[in-house]
Amino acid sequence: MAAFEYLALDVRGKEQKGYLEAETARLARQQLRQQSLTPLEVNETTAGGKSRGKDKGDSASARSFRGGIKTSELALITRQIATLSAAGTPLEEALSAVSRQTERPRVKALMLSVRAKVLEGHTLAAALGDYPKVFPEIYQATVAAGEQSGHLDAVLERLADYTEERQASQAVIKKALIYPTMLVIASVLIVSFLLAYVVPQVVQVFDGMNQELPTLTRVMLASSEFVRSWGLVIAGLIFVTIVLFRRAMRGEAFKTRVHSFLLKIPVIRKLIRGHNTAQFANTLAILASSGVPVLEALDISSAVITSRPMRAAVKTAAAQVREGATLGTSLEKTGYFPPMLLHLIASGEQSGQLDNMLQKAATHQERELNSAMALFLGLFEPIVILIMGGVVLTIVLGILLPIFEMNQLVG
Repeated sequence: MAAFEYLALDVRGKEQKGYLEAETARLARQQLRQQSLTPLEVNETTAGGKSRGKDKGDSASARSFRGGIKTSELALITRQIATLSAAGTPLEEALSAVSRQTERPRVKALMLSVRAKVLEGHTLAAALGDYPKVFPEIYQATVAAGEQSGHLDAVLERLADYTEERQASQAVIKKALIYPTMLVIASVLIVSFLLAYVVPQVVQVFDGMNQELPTLTRVMLASSEFVRSWGLVIAGLIFVTIVLFRRAMRGEAFKTRVHSFLLKIPVIRKLIRGHNTAQFANTLAILASSGVPVLEALDISSAVITSRPMRAAVKTAAAQVREGATLGTSLEKTGYFPPMLLHLIASGEQSGQLDNMLQKAATHQERELNSAMALFLGLFEPIVILIMGGVVLTIVLGILLPIFEMNQLVG
């Protein structure tokens, strides 16, 4: 079966849009008429919810699913499929049930398209492989291992846990960065407003006097004039710099240099290494527990590492493992991974429980990352507040000093 997007009229003459499954477009129109709908358009869809049209029926359209779906949506559909599979529901029925339950047209079309591939005789992993921007490589490899071992329901449960944990981790990081980011932006705007508008209005009362202004006041006035004259230009330059930087970060060479520089900053280095180590260990754990070969698991796990130097180090370690070296020794030579992770991996290799040791390492690393992030934010916020307070105090003193000198002269 294939998924079709339709536009039809109901008995009241109102347009109705939706998706349905049918062998052909003709049968899809028949289904609509049986539902008292008059079909206007019926087109086969891709995962992006776009109709293929008559001349665009190739798989390339499906592969161009730009942007994928949200991590929360992927976690939800994974949990739904895992729950239905564990209850003994056939895979095609589980996919159909998930498509009916979702309210997002894109996700509905995606599930119907995947189900259509499964009904054609393809494996679930092969069907998911048509949408690599939706289902990452770890997802496809884990599902394939589950299908080969005959324990797809258990593998899907682990995959659902992994996806939900990843979504929760991303949410925690985003939430933690919101307040300090807003604090910095507010501080810059407040200081800019004081220098550009408040200071000139207050200090202009001293212009008609022959008294020389204090040094601090003159510096503040010069800063105010600079902000008024060049503030918009500087803001524009900053915006252009950000745009150019984002474009430059698309190149691997430039991105690698930036990431290498960040790994040299003490506090930032700890956060980056902690985050990437936790992601790597967690991904490798679920792949190893699902029966994916170690070398393939290493290649897939390296893709979740965002730091380019650390990703290259894992690929180098994978090459050494392929030549017969142990995983713990190969990772230790990179110099990027903490001793606790290396110790647990070595213990897992010796005991034959690598997946359990990797999961413990991931949990330990996530705890350390949360502690380090809490410490960083705990120090960062008061530092910004102190700097902001110092700048405002300087502005206030620059305004008050001429008044104090006038009082002394009068006295």
